[in-house]
Amino acid sequence: MSNSGIAAVLSLIIPGVGQIYNGHFWRALFWLIITPGLWIGTGGFLGWVCHLISAYTAYNKAEEKSQSGSQSG
Repeated sequence: MSNSGIAAVLSLIIPGVGQIYNGHFWRALFWLIITPGLWIGTGGFLGWVCHLISAYTAYNKAEEKSQSGSQSG
């Protein structure tokens, strides 16, 4: 599994962890604070949306990081 895949799976399980894996701590903090509030406030409906969006952004950021690393090296 690629680094981007690992980041996506981590954020799918616990939003924000994939961002920590990528080194984006402020973005991770955002997801770790927002997701529980949406879980509680909407009875779980929007919590899943946060999981998916967090996984998608973690995947994209890891891809950008790997592409910029391969272009400079």
